[in-house]
Amino acid sequence: MKLKSLGLLVALGMVAFSAGAVEKMRLGHGLPEDHAVHKAVVRFADLVKERTNGEIVISVFANGVLGNEREMLEQVQNGVLEITKASASPLETFSPDYKVFNLPFVFRDREHFFNVLTSPVGESILASSKKRGFIGLAYYDSGARSFYAKKAINTPDDLKGMKIRVQQSPTTIKMIQALGATPTPMAWGEVYSALQTGVVDGAENNVTALTNGRHGEVCKFYSETEHQIVPDVLVMSAARWDSLKKPLQDIIKKAAVDSYEYQKSLWGAFEKVEREKSLALGVKFNTPNKQAFVAKVKPMMDEERKNGAIAKLLNDIAAVK
Repeated sequence: MKLKSLGLLVALGMVAFSAGAVEKMRLGHGLPEDHAVHKAVVRFADLVKERTNGEIVISVFANGVLGNEREMLEQVQNGVLEITKASASPLETFSPDYKVFNLPFVFRDREHFFNVLTSPVGESILASSKKRGFIGLAYYDSGARSFYAKKAINTPDDLKGMKIRVQQSPTTIKMIQALGATPTPMAWGEVYSALQTGVVDGAENNVTALTNGRHGEVCKFYSETEHQIVPDVLVMSAARWDSLKKPLQDIIKKAAVDSYEYQKSLWGAFEKVEREKSLALGVKFNTPNKQAFVAKVKPMMDEERKNGAIAKLLNDIAAVK
């Protein structure tokens, strides 16, 4: 078979593999089973099984049963767990290129964001963590991040003195400080009780946190600053990836990209349903003046651009049409 023909058959998922030992893998994440991302990773596992004729079987574990996000990332990094889904936000502590997703107001709009994910710069970020023990296979849409609290946040001044829960991201911590609030990093599973008991005054996330995390039971104001658009990332152990033959790697990569397209098609409807559920909980949505927030973080962004590698990534992102 000519190489060109083989490549086409791999892309179509039609390569025949000889019968042999089944490669069993586990994929863990912390989201519920009705979440769009869970449906996408199940689709990914199904596509891999189908396209390898059952040679690779991936079992999906939802709801954090294999650990919290950071624990699962460390398991993947050490080759204990094969695959996980993580927010790009904490990934910057493993690979600095992911930092660009945590910088505020980087993308012109959602279309620009999606175009960046599938561009060469997006692919280079996925590959950047290999020396740290894992590679990115594909991105998933996770909406835009905004503030929610027990009061509306219309200007940066409204954040003064507030304790805001953030992910384990040094850049997000800097951003919250630049906006005048006190960042409080904590794991996702701890946020509800922290909001309820006043350990934190608010948080920042996409709208689904109000329902899937039940945060809308406590916080009745969602202020759509959309200060970050942070994707989720499907990541795989570099050691396990390197142990696979190239045709199998190609199938896994193509299945991941196809699952991203599937998840992207689900996200809009999923987000709309969760917004309606939030309204039913009594959550009020407001639209702040974004320019006031952009101006407040400008000194931080100017400082970040002094790092040549980050400046190049930001310029490459800006150049994507």
